[in-house]
Amino acid sequence: MSEDIQRRIAELSGELHLHIYRYHVRNEPLITDAEYDRRFRELQDLEAAHPEYALPDSPTQRVGSDLSGDFPKVRHPAPILSLANAFDEADLVNWEERNLRLLPADAQLQYVLQPKLDGLAIVITYEDGVMTRAATRGNGEFGDDVSANVRTIRSAPLRIPVNPDHGAAPGRLVVRGEILFHKEAFRELNREQSAQGLPTYVNARNTASGSLKQKDSRETAKRKLTAYIYAIVDSDGIDLASEWETLQYLRDMGFNVITDAALCRDLADVTGRLPAWETRRDDLPFEIDGLVVKVDCLAQARELGVVGKDPRGAIAYKFPAEEATTKLLNLSIGVGRSGKVTPTAQLDPVFIGGVTVSSASLHNYEQIATLDIRLGDRVIVKRSGDVIPYVIGPVPSARVGTETAVLPPDACPFCDTKLIQPAGAVDWFCPNPKCPERIMRTLEFFVSRGAMDIEGMGPQTIAALIENGLIEDEADIFSLDAEPLLALDGFAEKKVENQLASIAAAKTRPFEQVLTSLGIDGIGSTVAGLLTDNFSSMQELLDAAVQIQAANEAYANKAAALLDIERGDDAEINKLVFRLRHPLTELVPRYLDAADLGERLLRLLKPWRFSADDLGILEESLSSLINASRPLHSIEGLGPVLVENIVAWFTSQHNQAVLAKMMAAGVNMQAEEKVVSGSGLDGLTFVLTGSMSMPRGEVKALVEANGGKVTGSVSKRTSYVVAGDSPGSKVDKALKNGVPVISEAELRALITG
Repeated sequence: MSEDIQRRIAELSGELHLHIYRYHVRNEPLITDAEYDRRFRELQDLEAAHPEYALPDSPTQRVGSDLSGDFPKVRHPAPILSLANAFDEADLVNWEERNLRLLPADAQLQYVLQPKLDGLAIVITYEDGVMTRAATRGNGEFGDDVSANVRTIRSAPLRIPVNPDHGAAPGRLVVRGEILFHKEAFRELNREQSAQGLPTYVNARNTASGSLKQKDSRETAKRKLTAYIYAIVDSDGIDLASEWETLQYLRDMGFNVITDAALCRDLADVTGRLPAWETRRDDLPFEIDGLVVKVDCLAQARELGVVGKDPRGAIAYKFPAEEATTKLLNLSIGVGRSGKVTPTAQLDPVFIGGVTVSSASLHNYEQIATLDIRLGDRVIVKRSGDVIPYVIGPVPSARVGTETAVLPPDACPFCDTKLIQPAGAVDWFCPNPKCPERIMRTLEFFVSRGAMDIEGMGPQTIAALIENGLIEDEADIFSLDAEPLLALDGFAEKKVENQLASIAAAKTRPFEQVLTSLGIDGIGSTVAGLLTDNFSSMQELLDAAVQIQAANEAYANKAAALLDIERGDDAEINKLVFRLRHPLTELVPRYLDAADLGERLLRLLKPWRFSADDLGILEESLSSLINASRPLHSIEGLGPVLVENIVAWFTSQHNQAVLAKMMAAGVNMQAEEKVVSGSGLDGLTFVLTGSMSMPRGEVKALVEANGGKVTGSVSKRTSYVVAGDSPGSKVDKALKNGVPVISEAELRALITG
């Protein structure tokens, strides 16, 4: 037994030394931070229980270093320490108990809770308010001087205070913070890399580190890095009593300070906030891998002191690991109800976020090519909350040369129809509406809760009905009879009776619910509600789509001859041609309310030099298309892409046949009269986000019953965004557009006046 422990300690030490080298020296990590932390903690626990087996060069005895030989070295005015980790509430309780034993018997602890930023630590020195030096954390004692590069980061002030109203700067101030990429900035960087044919980056933290250590500061300036400051390392003439005061002081000086910090009255207050943080972490604009809990009273924190390389007065609470590395063994291919082909990674099983993951999304084949993911690669897999696990990218440094490229198939694996990739699309599609897999997925959605909600009709029942030739599409469900059902295995008389009763009940579903169940791309319950607010029946909506398509085809026929010219490589002309060839999304929304269509077209087409006759032809056909499209395009909250999707769905011969059979079977396709109970919300437009005290559809009905409107997206015309628990990005968009954000209770107060 003791030999096994000694062998495991040596094994972990060797592994960790390798990963430290690959991460800090080669900048080519083989595993994720969470996997490293797990090995490191196992080694710590084994060494604590068996100190006699601890090696003199154990990784637990050293502070990590990001020092590089390319930069001058700077000594920090005080040790730049790291933090011990807590992985659950029990760890936090044990940490507090240890601290209380070191403090006077009557000591009470308050805490500051803030996100643990996943970036590169930075130490910035200000003399008489002017930035004089910036250094990386390095080994905690010495860091790399990256002053020239940090000066290019706009959120790192070159002079403090930024606002003179907040008093004078101290003679000397040394602050600590984090340099990182916001998620959107990192995505933008990768888009630029792809556009230039360069490899994309996988890890935002490593990319931030590499960006900060560019030898040419002009290269750093091109990267949209952000600096957040959260601590004072050293100062002259500043006397602050608490962490909370420190954050306020840093904010007053003009530093970019995390706004999500919270002052907690005790540890129970801290632990009570943890679940909400785990839920909302993905909604933050930056990556975090946990939270930092600090003793608020600075005098108590100083009294607690330091153990090893960790201050006792602060600890990092790590979220359950969301990322891990594993081997990509194979790919499976799925086809959705729209025909979209989706590749799924088959993985060597790996434990992530509390579950074992053996498959993960690869999004699409263009993404696979962009990330250069190959069969046999070691890949990084992420699982966040209830989100389907997905592959972030490969670990190129782990390749052995046997990996093979991943290419899209030529034909649908379920019906052997040749796959297509529409112009401008990143996805491949099976175009066959009678593809058995497409039918299966369409029917699964059609009968599901929130769609037609047909009880008792699960995937096995649907598969049996298809295999026995009883249904070919969703409309056939409403024509099922008892006799053929009773002939199927497992269909007893009572089951058939219940099934037919459930189908009969589904025929009376509200028009809005029927429309949602059709599975039109982008048309959920909110957008379906917008359509039923403006169209009294399915037939009226169908007629509008047919008229738009006819006008669109007439426009295309008139415009085709005008666009059939030699264009060369003129980017402006090519952009103009694209607009003219996609009038529903590019022209109709732009000119929907234009009284001077001819003059505006003349300005648009100025680079092309159209003749007056050609311009007249284009104006006439576009005007007809605008008039035909107005019933859909004028609905607030219905974007041009959704309009195009609606027109395409309703003008498909297959879909028209399905609707005709549904109408003949007696499925409700008429909008109900909306009951108005009040006028407190007259003229107001709302967007709903987050979980509320009752289903979102009921909140929507409440708004409409009192004269208001509910749309699916935030715009400057939105009156209010109603935010429930765990709201999404719509709140951020509302704040950006100056739209008030209110609670459900405040909505009810508006209704009552």
